[in-house]
Amino acid sequence: MKAIVIKEFGSVDVLQYVDNYPQPVMADNQVLLKVYAAGINPLDWKIRQGQLKALLGSKFPLILGNDASGVVVAVGKLVRDFKVGDEVFCLLDANQRASWTGFAKSGAYAEYAVTRADTLAHKPKNITHQQAASIPLAALTAYQVLMHRAHIKQGDKVLINGASGGVGLAAVQLAKVMGAKVIAAASTEAKLAVCSQYGADAVVNYTDDNWREQIKTLTDGKGVDVVYDAVGGHYAEPALRSMAWNGRYLVVGFAAGDIPKIPLNLPLLKGCAVVGVFWGEFATRQKKDNQANMMQLFGWLMQGKIKPHISAEYPLEQAAQALNDLLERRATGKVVLVVG
Repeated sequence: MKAIVIKEFGSVDVLQYVDNYPQPVMADNQVLLKVYAAGINPLDWKIRQGQLKALLGSKFPLILGNDASGVVVAVGKLVRDFKVGDEVFCLLDANQRASWTGFAKSGAYAEYAVTRADTLAHKPKNITHQQAASIPLAALTAYQVLMHRAHIKQGDKVLINGASGGVGLAAVQLAKVMGAKVIAAASTEAKLAVCSQYGADAVVNYTDDNWREQIKTLTDGKGVDVVYDAVGGHYAEPALRSMAWNGRYLVVGFAAGDIPKIPLNLPLLKGCAVVGVFWGEFATRQKKDNQANMMQLFGWLMQGKIKPHISAEYPLEQAAQALNDLLERRATGKVVLVVG
């Protein structure tokens, strides 16, 4: 099969396009999936660079990719809920990724992948394979953050910092579905326009010197109930200072590059909580909750209440360019590899 393979950590130069890589072999509780599209995630380039080596190990060769959409071409003898020919999308088996052993054989950057049947969902007919492949990791992360960590309720004012990325745009849409008022923060007017297109009630450019004053005006001086921060860096402290009493500040990621150092007197003065988010551990420790989240997202997809935004599509052999788009923050929403 055709696949993008890496045999060492490093820059995008370590990605090798191989057209005769061995097809993965499924276990009895797995399905073999012909991949039509693969979603690109920040996790992919972090793994490629070796940033998660201490957590995940370093077994090679390795095929990157977590999100896949395609067609079932074979099923293990223990599989009951799926059959050959089903159009599906999935987040490839988290246990395999954690050990690398299965990940090396069944990453999404390939024509075929194997995964456990309980990681699959039937693809709604109203979305494409490219859209389906852009959903799992981003939407599951955003929903876990908002539902299980922020405990969003009707009428909450939510600031989403880094709102134009894949997880950020998912958070914008999900927060709206859950009844919140959304202020989307991003770094350019073009990115903010996309946030407005996907439902943000208001937008602010976090590179503006007065962006904290803008948030204050938008909230009638009360501040926001929830800060969803995927940016970090020196933007974190102004966001935390924009909290309302009893607010929840969610530590989602550090797209700005630097891990911020928060003055701990601020949570004290605001009476707010600083809440960490680690979707991977949540999916491992709370499997039933994660599966329930997947079913909820599936329902909203079927109803058209959420819809992924794709800013670029690349053929499999241009995976390096796709990863660079994400790393250099040129993308809005998702970047997708078209495989089949």
